[in-house]
Amino acid sequence: MPTPPITSPPPWPPLPGLAGRTALVTGGSRGPGAATCRALAASGARVAVNGRDRAALDAVVAAIRAEGGDAHAFPADVTEPLGDLRAAVAERYGSVDVLCPFAGGQGRPEPSAALGLDRWREVLETDLTSVFATVTAFLPDMVERGAGSVVLMSSAAARQPGGANAAYAAAKAGVVMLGKHLARELGPAGIRVNCLAPSAVENERLRAALDERQRAGLAAAFPLGRLGRDEDVAQAALWLASDAASWVTGVTLDLSGGRVIV
Repeated sequence: MPTPPITSPPPWPPLPGLAGRTALVTGGSRGPGAATCRALAASGARVAVNGRDRAALDAVVAAIRAEGGDAHAFPADVTEPLGDLRAAVAERYGSVDVLCPFAGGQGRPEPSAALGLDRWREVLETDLTSVFATVTAFLPDMVERGAGSVVLMSSAAARQPGGANAAYAAAKAGVVMLGKHLARELGPAGIRVNCLAPSAVENERLRAALDERQRAGLAAAFPLGRLGRDEDVAQAALWLASDAASWVTGVTLDLSGGRVIV
């Protein structure tokens, strides 16, 4: 897959409480993850950018550094044990203050009758188990310090039935409940846990799946009349991660242009 171009972001407004903190974003090599990395860096965070595509990671890191930010690439597969990733991030940046486990994305439409048990397990491993493994790998340091912000990535597929496959919908619904459970459990330890649930975001993946006419038709189904953008997701993640949301935990924020109203 070719490395996606790094375009200039909108002017990211810096939010409080992020300067000098360390943020880890998994799935940070492209799409909303890459945009979130750049937004965090613009608020002064030191950003550990994780993904599996080294060329794409390097492109994100180069863009952040060109904008005056501090970022480093940490290639790793988060469906595998995370001890090496945790050690590498700690060696460069110390403890993680903001954790955004965004890696995943196995939502392509598939009939449930044809899904099969192996595929079901693959999707849950990628989109739910990897999130749990990432969070629990970095939680001990947060608990020890009595502070931290975790922003999980769910999907509109978890909020109402749609075009994604059943395994993906179930996995992302699991992410929502995982966030709620952790928020209740970890609040007394000073750790906030929140969740994003984006609907259709017009990025490289969506443009590869739908032509311009199809994207226009999809956009018309949203009350706000457009598809989402990577920057929409990044701005929401930035706010939840920052001290501007210091009294917010356990919420799932629907980023759906009004299409999902719960």
